[in-house]
Amino acid sequence: MTSSPADTCPSARFFALVPCAGQGSRAGGLSGPAKQYREVAGQPMVLHTLAAFRVVRRLAGTLVVVAPGDRFFDSLGPQPFSVADCGGASRAASVRQGLDALVKLGARASDWVLVHDAARCLTSPAQIEQLISACEHDAVGGLLAHRLPDTLKQAADGRVSGTLARGDKWLAQTPQMFRIGLLSRALDAAESAGTAVTDESSAVEALGLAPRLVAGSAENFKVTYAEDFALAEAILRHRCRAA
Repeated sequence: MTSSPADTCPSARFFALVPCAGQGSRAGGLSGPAKQYREVAGQPMVLHTLAAFRVVRRLAGTLVVVAPGDRFFDSLGPQPFSVADCGGASRAASVRQGLDALVKLGARASDWVLVHDAARCLTSPAQIEQLISACEHDAVGGLLAHRLPDTLKQAADGRVSGTLARGDKWLAQTPQMFRIGLLSRALDAAESAGTAVTDESSAVEALGLAPRLVAGSAENFKVTYAEDFALAEAILRHRCRAA
């Protein structure tokens, strides 16, 4: 596969984009603020997430995309990241509108964007750096992912209907890193086709491209269900004690 001149731009910069407009409906049994703002290990979960990006010096900037009217970050005072209240009804819409916001802030189509879930509060600066190093010269881009460790079952009506080979299966994680221009085109194409996009890689794959898989970590899970909060809390507190 050949790449365009924009894809090989030697002066391309790296930006982080954190969609933060969801309500965390799968975290059942928990009332109160949106999932990403719930306290874990002494502070709102999203602040743990952003702390990992803050120390990655190769990033030219970080943009957090919140829902219109979300004033959570207003009370925090000056921060080393920008906030745009252009979040949409879906993750894909929030990311797409966030890409436009990055361009308005000075990013170029040839620059890289690392899209990361606000609820993956256990990512580390080392993992982010690892993704950048693995993908910065790639013609497509890539994502952190974790090899599937468990036997994978297929279900029908609550019963096992088959066992699937797991040798080539990976759990997609974030960040997912692509050129701003490419990802914008991919998300626009998916929307035009009426295709549901659950992550950035799937939109890029739909263009016929094959993103690079970069080995992540089992700890880089997305806090999704109520029981995940206790595990995230334990890991963060252990890291704090070990620091």
